Amino acid sequence: MMGAYVAAFDQLCLADADEAGGKGANLGELVAAGLPVPPGFVVLRSCYEQIVAQGARGAELAALHAEALAAAAAADSVRVDELCQRMREIVRACTLDTEARSAIAAAYRSLGNRADVAVRSSAVGEDSATSSFAGMNLTRTNVRGQKELVEAIVDCWASLFSPRVLTYRARRDMQATPAMAVVVQTMVQARRAGVAFTADPATGRRDRIVVDAARGQGEVVVSGTIQPDTYLLDTEGPRLLERRPGHQDFAIIAGPGGDRRIELSEEDKTAPALTEHEAVEVARLALAVHHHHGNRPQDVEWVYDEDGLWLVQARPITTLPEPHPVPDAPPSATVLVRGLAAAPGTADGTVRVLSAPEQGTALAHGEILVAPMTNPDWLPTISRAAAVVTDSGGMTCHAAIVARELGVPCIVGARTATTTLTDGDTVTVDGSTGEVRAGAQPHTTVVTEPHTAGTAPAASPATATKLYVNLALPEAAQRAAAADTDGVGLLRAEMLLTRALDNRHPREVIARGEQHVFLDRMVDALTHIATAFAPRPVIYRATDFRSNEFRDLEGGAGYEPREHNPMIGYRGCYRYTREPEVFELEMSALAEVRQRTPNLHLMLPFVRTRWELEACLDLIDSGSLRNQRGMHRWVMAEVPSIAYWLPEYVGLGIDGVSIGSNDLTQLTLGVDRDSTECAPLFDESDPAVLDAISTIVAAARTSGITSSLCGQAPSRNPDFVEHLIRMGITSVSVTTDAVLATRRAIEAAERRLLLDHVRATGR
Repeated sequence: MMGAYVAAFDQLCLADADEAGGKGANLGELVAAGLPVPPGFVVLRSCYEQIVAQGARGAELAALHAEALAAAAAADSVRVDELCQRMREIVRACTLDTEARSAIAAAYRSLGNRADVAVRSSAVGEDSATSSFAGMNLTRTNVRGQKELVEAIVDCWASLFSPRVLTYRARRDMQATPAMAVVVQTMVQARRAGVAFTADPATGRRDRIVVDAARGQGEVVVSGTIQPDTYLLDTEGPRLLERRPGHQDFAIIAGPGGDRRIELSEEDKTAPALTEHEAVEVARLALAVHHHHGNRPQDVEWVYDEDGLWLVQARPITTLPEPHPVPDAPPSATVLVRGLAAAPGTADGTVRVLSAPEQGTALAHGEILVAPMTNPDWLPTISRAAAVVTDSGGMTCHAAIVARELGVPCIVGARTATTTLTDGDTVTVDGSTGEVRAGAQPHTTVVTEPHTAGTAPAASPATATKLYVNLALPEAAQRAAAADTDGVGLLRAEMLLTRALDNRHPREVIARGEQHVFLDRMVDALTHIATAFAPRPVIYRATDFRSNEFRDLEGGAGYEPREHNPMIGYRGCYRYTREPEVFELEMSALAEVRQRTPNLHLMLPFVRTRWELEACLDLIDSGSLRNQRGMHRWVMAEVPSIAYWLPEYVGLGIDGVSIGSNDLTQLTLGVDRDSTECAPLFDESDPAVLDAISTIVAAARTSGITSSLCGQAPSRNPDFVEHLIRMGITSVSVTTDAVLATRRAIEAAERRLLLDHVRATGR
C-alpha cells in the first residue's frame, strides 16, 4: 500500500497516475514488468496538496494561477512573468511538516547512506498520452543529503509555476489548478546515455527505431546542447540500418559537488557513442517498453553505466504523425492544369473561381480558390480555402508565401486555371507536383499534435548554422513557433501593415488623425508573434511596398508617383528618408512591443547607398526607438552595391545582414523575379549570384557581424545550403514547410565540412 506521502516504485502502476504523476506511475509500471530500472520512490501528490495547495497561502496561490492563465491566453508575457515569480515565492516559503519530512527521510535512507539521486518533477498530467510537458518542469541530478533532497523537491513544486508551463497549460485550455508529485531515483553513473523512440518521430514509420546517444549523462541529448550520434534500426531483429555521426565536445558527469562538465578527448569526439551491439541492445529494451504498453510508440530514456544498461524514464510519444502512403495518381486521372508547386500538400474539393478579393465571401470553407493572382486583401479568403491555384506568379508571390505559412496546398503560374476550371468542378490540387487533377483523388493528410511555442521537437539535430523561419501573418505564428527553428529571420511587414491600416494609405491615415487605430492593431499583431517565439529573436523587416502597391491602397493615388519600373524605384530605405512621418509611425509600434517582448529586432530593406542608410539610422536614433538597449539593427542585402558598402554599414552600427536572394538574383542577372516568361533565367545558383553572396558573407565575417539568407533556394536545393555553409554564413531562414528538410540539409552539409577538414588535416 502507498503511504500518505511517499510510495516506492514497486508500489505503483499506471492507475496511480493521479497520485504519482505520469512519470512516477510509468516507472512503477516498468518495475512491475521486470525491466532494469534504478530503485527509487515518489513523493506523492498528497504531500504537495497538504503542504502547498492546502497550506496557509493555498487560496492565494490558486487565485494567482487563474490570473496567470488568463494573462498567458492574452499573450501578456510581462504579467505572466510577474505572477509566476510571486507564485514560486509562495511555494518556496512553504515548510514541510514533521510527518512529511520523516516519510521522505525514511524512503531516502532505504536507497543507501547519502545516496546520489536524481530528483524529477512528475506533475499530474505530465508524460501522458496527450500532454508531455517535455522538459518543462524541473529535474535535478546528483543530489546528495536529506536537506538538499528536500530543497530539490520544493524547487520541483515551484517549477509548476514557470512562464513556459503556464503558457503550455493556457494553450491547451488546462484550467485546473496543477499538482505535483516528485520522483526520487538512484543516480546511475552514466558512461553513455540517450533517448530511443520506438517509431520514427520525423516520418511516423512504426517499423523503425531511432536511438540518439552521447557520452556522459543524457541531459545533453534531451536539452539539445550537443549533436548526438543517431542510430536507425529496423524493428525486425532489431537490426541496425544506419548510423549518423553526431558531434560532441563535452560531457556531463557526476562530480563531488554535483554535475560536472568535462571536455572530451579528440578520440572520444570522433569515436561512435555506441557499438552496433549496444545500439541493438538499447533498441531491444525500448521495444520491451513498447510491447508492455500494448505496442504504443514510446519515448525511452536509457543509460549505460559500468554494470550495464538501465531504463530511467519512458513516456508515450505524443507528437507522432500518422503515416499514410501517398498513392500515385490513378492512370485514368486527367490533369486539367499544371503550374509551379508552390506549397506542399494535397487537397480535393469544389472549385470556386474568383477574380477579386471583394468576392471572397462567395468561397465556402473547404473549397478550392482559383484566382488570377492574390494580394494581401485575399488573406481572409485564402485562410478558408482547402487549396489555392493562381494563373500567374512565382515561388515568391503573395499566394505562395501565404499558402506555405498557413499550410494550404498551392499551385501558382498555372496560366489558364481561371478559364479551364469552372465553379462546381470537383478537383484534386497537388501542391507537391503542381498538378490539378479531375475528381477527388486519394491523398495523404498528416496530423500531429502541435508543440508548445518556444520549444523544439524532441531529438532535433543541433547545428552550428542557425535555422530561422520566414513569417508574414500572426495566424501562422503558433505553427511556425512550434517548428524546430531558432527564431524568425524575416518577419515581413507588408501584410501586417495592410491590415493595421485597414487597406488605407498610411499618409491618408495620418491625415485623418487615426494613427492610434493603426498602432493598436500593429502592436497587437507584433506582440502575438514576438510572444509566440520568445525568447528566440524575431527580425522585423520594415515595410518594403513598391509605389504601385502603395498606390493600390485607399487614397494611395493621391500620394504615390507613377513609375515605369517600381521594382527598382521608390521603395525601401530611400522612401523612409523622404517620408519620415510614415517611418516613425511604424517604429512607434516596434518601440511599444519591445517594452513587452524585447526579442523583436529591426531590419531595413533595399539599402542602396551609405548616405541613405545613415539618414535612416539618424531617424531611428531620434525617434521612438532611441535608447533601445539590446535591439539589433540588420540590413537586407538585395542590391548588389552592398558587396562594396557593407564594411561602411557596419561602421554605422549595423550588426546583421540578411541576403534577400530573390531581389539579389534579379538585380544581378537583370531578370524580373515574378516573370513566368523569364523563369528559366532566374537562378539563385548562378555563379555570378553565388560570388556576390560569397563576397557579402566574407565581408560580414571580417566585420564580425552575423549573416543570413532568406529565400526558397536553401529549401529547394541541398547543394545551395552547402555552398552557404562553406562560405561561412551563420544562418538561413526559410518558410515553415521547409524547416525539416532544410535542417537536415544543414546537418548533412556541416558533417561533410567536418569530414573534409579531418581528411585535409589528419585530425
